[in-house]
Amino acid sequence: MARRIERSEPGAAPRLTFLGAADNVTGSRYLLEHGGTRVLVDCGLYQEREFQARNWEPFPVPPASIDAVLLTHAHVDHCGYLPRLVRDGFRGRIVTTPVTAEVAAVVLADSAKIQVEDADFKKRRHERERRTGPHPEVPLYTPEDVEATLPLFAPAAYGAAVPLGGGLTARLRDAGHILGSASVLVDWGRGADQRRILFSGDVGRWDKPLLNDPELAAAADWIVVESTYGDRVHDPGAQIKERLAAVITDTRRRGGNIVVPSFALERTQEILWYLAELLAEDHIQHLLVFVDSPMAVRVTDIFERHPEVLDAAMRARMARRASPFRFPGLKLIRTVDESKAINHISGTVMVIAGSGMCTGGRIKHHLVRNLPRRESTVLFVGYQAGGTLGREILDGAKRVRILGDQVPVRARVARIGGFSAHADRDELLRWASVLKRPPKGAFVVHGEPEVAEGFSRTLAERMGWLTSVPSAGDSVALA
Repeated sequence: MARRIERSEPGAAPRLTFLGAADNVTGSRYLLEHGGTRVLVDCGLYQEREFQARNWEPFPVPPASIDAVLLTHAHVDHCGYLPRLVRDGFRGRIVTTPVTAEVAAVVLADSAKIQVEDADFKKRRHERERRTGPHPEVPLYTPEDVEATLPLFAPAAYGAAVPLGGGLTARLRDAGHILGSASVLVDWGRGADQRRILFSGDVGRWDKPLLNDPELAAAADWIVVESTYGDRVHDPGAQIKERLAAVITDTRRRGGNIVVPSFALERTQEILWYLAELLAEDHIQHLLVFVDSPMAVRVTDIFERHPEVLDAAMRARMARRASPFRFPGLKLIRTVDESKAINHISGTVMVIAGSGMCTGGRIKHHLVRNLPRRESTVLFVGYQAGGTLGREILDGAKRVRILGDQVPVRARVARIGGFSAHADRDELLRWASVLKRPPKGAFVVHGEPEVAEGFSRTLAERMGWLTSVPSAGDSVALA
């Protein structure tokens, strides 16, 4: 993946190069070139352990040669590399929705803080162990790099035409995935010669609390479509409340804690909504719930400031000044001292902390304390990519390495899949089925290899599409 990508010749057909989330899940980065213009769609961090070294490799094209980044949403595997790109010379526009720009500022600040803390921790640990690690013991980027990135954001409303240069025009469509998320349409040419590529971003789900349903796919000549859950169908929403109540009741009976690794953006807010419903309906006993994530607290504030991007039911509720994210017993943790104090509380509590795949943040400390306890439960409510700590625990590891130590896994491990903000196989097919004619090609990305291959076959068999599963570094002419 470290090979350099040469600029396409003037007058050549548009070219698409897959720089990330191709043969894996994270690190979304797709380079589109046309008419001398270079546009990067998403700019994410690799999070799987086996691919993290790619975050440290020189970017395949000089960052200064990129004219714009089109950002689908503010999850770190889609936006988390931006400060490094800026640090290395990018000075173009970052086009995204206004809410994504606001959320990304929070996410990137948190990511930079974790980068600095992790680098310091690893340096001290390696000095103690008299060894070196596989990656430099310096942060990938710093808070100062984030501050240099934020002025480059150029918010655009859903549906607005955004000229990019080189004859390219972009439009954002509501993806229904997380707050402010978008699919991206890019057009070039005129009249009968007009062509279009559609980047799905992460497609959301129908009939979920909080957000609007995804906008269905528009006509396109080529499609880049995610496949994270392209091999399964999620649990119905009604089962989520029942299963969440069962986990809480069972863990309370055993006298343990419920530890929930959760993404700060959208997932945490959805959990709070379900908890508020369960408590209001007396389906669970009173419970202390700690959101131990300063980022999640700030994102919750953004949710409450932007009811205009929520679905109709949530807008109506918030118009009555009734926040769906607040209930008695909820404690929003902001400081490290408050986080440490949770460990001194007796009785059953729920701790919701980031990161969602257990790759960093405060969740690691809560896992160290609770994984060895048979009475506690670790509840996964989101996707766990291969090679992450969360995936190791979910797959049944008896011991895991956390913060340099081997920690025994004795706690109950549970999973509720219906929380996912990603469309499942049938929902992805629903999103795509509105196209009146098949695209010239569909590129299946953002999935583990066997899942992407399986969903590619599903699209080919059910939709009659010409599909392929690109690998990192693959390049194709859109002729």
